[in-house]
Amino acid sequence: MVRRRVAAVAAVVLLIIIVLIINGCLKSQKQQSLKDYNHSVSEIARESDAQVSKPFFTALSGAAGKSAIDVQVQVNHLREEAQKLASRAKGLSVPGEMKGAQQNLLSTMNFRVEGITKIAALLPAALGGQGKQVDPKIAGDMEIFLASDVIYSQRVMPLIQESLLSNGIHASTQPSRFLPNLGWLEPTTVEERLTGKSTGTAGAVTPGTHGSALISTAVGTTTLEPEPTLNHVAGGGSPTFTVTVENTGESPETNVKVDVAVTAAGKQLTGSHVINSTQPGSKVNVEIPINGVPLGVASKIQVNVEPVPGEASTENNKSTYLALFGE
Repeated sequence: MVRRRVAAVAAVVLLIIIVLIINGCLKSQKQQSLKDYNHSVSEIARESDAQVSKPFFTALSGAAGKSAIDVQVQVNHLREEAQKLASRAKGLSVPGEMKGAQQNLLSTMNFRVEGITKIAALLPAALGGQGKQVDPKIAGDMEIFLASDVIYSQRVMPLIQESLLSNGIHASTQPSRFLPNLGWLEPTTVEERLTGKSTGTAGAVTPGTHGSALISTAVGTTTLEPEPTLNHVAGGGSPTFTVTVENTGESPETNVKVDVAVTAAGKQLTGSHVINSTQPGSKVNVEIPINGVPLGVASKIQVNVEPVPGEASTENNKSTYLALFGE
């Protein structure tokens, strides 16, 4: 009887151990599937920004003087790349807890394909002398990209992070911003960038002083100190630079362009933002994302506010920073 009781207790203990092992394996398997999904989404987002958005807007900004057919062919190729990414997103293995994020991810990627398709169809007319008629349509189609960015930042990323954290997983999700700046939503700005010609009224510069000043540059909550200070910045290799610009002149200014260049590990990454207008004495914050900054490597950051017409001194338009980016 004693041996039977000991055997029964041993069997129960063994059964409990087996159950715990199975539960542990299932939990580990679930966590890995969530991690894999987050990694796949991050890769798609990164490629969408670097391999589609950046060359797409570079093609549009450099369209002046080129054949409309050549530009359209280039944009159609990028549409195919966007479609491939949308197909990859559709084919992902989706854990049950990520279904909401997946639906919004598909909307994001499909919006980007739709936007490129519509704009590609309008380019021949825009570059063939019919800009006045079609540039408003192109600016309207740019809102599709803005919608995709909002869905990704407000639905895809939060839902993924919610699922990860509820399962004890701490991992970042790659941000994605397809529309580089809001200037593309303005028909006149679209025309200027496609043709390389200013649509402003010709004539003398208005009386009074003109100028812009670079007030500060920040990444997240970290305000960068100019060189030779080495700034330590957390948040990964896709930082968004918040640049504060002040109109130091006596007149309103339009199309004030801000450039950011990050040099690290032998390569240079750039981004820019055009401020539609500034008022005398006012400050404007602009956000410029840069993707692919190497981690753990000293980076040189150059920020420049391009001179406005009539600006006499540009000493306060630029600054250089040194930074080390980490997770």
